[in-house]
Amino acid sequence: MGERVRDKVAFVTGAARGQGRSHAVRLAEEGARIVGVDLCGGIATVGYPMPSMQDLQETVRLVEKTGSRMLARQADVRDQQTLRAAVADGLEEFGQLDIVVANAGIFSTAPSPTMSESMWRDMIDVNLTGVWNTCQATMQPLIDAGRGGSIVLTSSSAGIKTGPNITHYSAAKHGVIGIMRSLAAELAPHWIRVNSIHPTTVATDMIFNDTIYRLFRPDLDSPGADDVRDVYQALNLLPIPWVEAADISNAVLFLASDEARYVTAVALPVDAGATQR
Repeated sequence: MGERVRDKVAFVTGAARGQGRSHAVRLAEEGARIVGVDLCGGIATVGYPMPSMQDLQETVRLVEKTGSRMLARQADVRDQQTLRAAVADGLEEFGQLDIVVANAGIFSTAPSPTMSESMWRDMIDVNLTGVWNTCQATMQPLIDAGRGGSIVLTSSSAGIKTGPNITHYSAAKHGVIGIMRSLAAELAPHWIRVNSIHPTTVATDMIFNDTIYRLFRPDLDSPGADDVRDVYQALNLLPIPWVEAADISNAVLFLASDEARYVTAVALPVDAGATQR
């Protein structure tokens, strides 16, 4: 086990799989104890399978494999009360809170003229309001502890530079930058740093699913990951189609650690150059 966040406690949303699981495990590898939450249920406007309680328990297993500990709770970031309850459970279990990773998010696509009201609302509720709810549920415990802290918000390359058919997603991810910059200014006197991360396409279930394959390759009957590789690679400057969740987790770890003790109000791309295309 490493030392970069030794003896700290991290609250991670969307922890059941994908980037959230990766963040929880990476922080645990460097000494943090984890409070991890996830919806573990479906959202009607999302066209790929959502994680389950079994997925969340697998994250617990992987965290414990590092020698650390994790408290897992089923919680919906759209519901601030369930988040506050999970934070309270974490404080009771571990006695402190030092790091917040507001990672939970969803993805869907539709042309703007035909986008349904429910698709718009679900996206904003999860990807923007969910980030705000996470921050509001954790800010006061960080302030009250008087030890400073780090809040890392997951945005996207689409929060900096965007494209067609994701107006709702782009609006939410641009909004995350606004939350980050406002909170960075407000919380700086308490030595609480707030930053956002902006990944390009990440190799998780959010992009590896039939709905996304068919979106990008409607000309094929049964497209797969290899059929969309060139499409994704065209988004990046570096000649890769996607990055791994671990690449984002390493950036989260840096921002959470004392190595970034004077880094705040930064929108950090981990995007293979996508925002410079």
